[in-house]
Amino acid sequence: MDATQLDRLVAQIGEELLARIPVSGGHAPNAEGLNVADMVCPGCTRRCAQTCTRKTKEIIAAGADRVSTTGKLIKVDPDIAAMIDHTVLKPEATRDEIVKLCAEARQYNFASVCVNPYWVPLAASELKGSKVLVCTVVGFPLGANPTAIKVAEATDAVHHGAQEVDMVINVGALRSGDYDAVKHDVQAVAEAVHRGGAILKVILENALLDDSQKVMACALCKLAGADFVKTSTGFAKSGATAHDIALMRAAVGPEMGVKASGGIRTLADLKTMAAAGASRIGASASVKIMQESAA
Repeated sequence: MDATQLDRLVAQIGEELLARIPVSGGHAPNAEGLNVADMVCPGCTRRCAQTCTRKTKEIIAAGADRVSTTGKLIKVDPDIAAMIDHTVLKPEATRDEIVKLCAEARQYNFASVCVNPYWVPLAASELKGSKVLVCTVVGFPLGANPTAIKVAEATDAVHHGAQEVDMVINVGALRSGDYDAVKHDVQAVAEAVHRGGAILKVILENALLDDSQKVMACALCKLAGADFVKTSTGFAKSGATAHDIALMRAAVGPEMGVKASGGIRTLADLKTMAAAGASRIGASASVKIMQESAA
């Protein structure tokens, strides 16, 4: 008997037992799909006890005290996973890529998925019922939109399910010394985001700033009510550095979050940023990082 046949037999036996034994509320569970390639639970792209929490709980409720799977289990470090915004912001990303992103986020219990605004409703639907948050970007990637446009983007995103918003600061205004304009820009978006119960991260795009401008940007974001400051969009000439993270952490203190983003591709990169003061990591190489952490 090969693995597929064994899976089918286990599934058949398990489903017959579950159909006979009442669970909470006196109703038999809907016993569709456990480790069977053509019998997948609705909305699920995996078929294993590690990721199918609902099915595993049903089996335990029926009397099992141990659950096994023929699939390969990956040991997940929850502290690392909880730092990561699993990200796809490339303009050519497809629906299938966003669905895959969300499935991976569910599997590893990442802090959030970060997607372009168009994909927010899809991500919210795919992640419904999970602890993974939906994050999106506004004024992206240049930050040069009028404030009203950024506010409208943020309001629409939160309305459609975004729980975190990463906005790009007005880099040109900052470099011009128009600090009131920068503060007003961030504050207006922060107020809109907070009204919807979401949080705001502000992307400084550090590659375009000197250290004094980075510190000023952090101070303005803190005054304006932002929740995080973030290093980069990933679209500029360079991304996060340990120097910038340490500088930003010193500027905002312990009260705000600091997100490192751009060029973080390995577990060593993540640990370097965390040691420098980052409390969140934006990465598209998240799965690779988690696989490294399990090695």
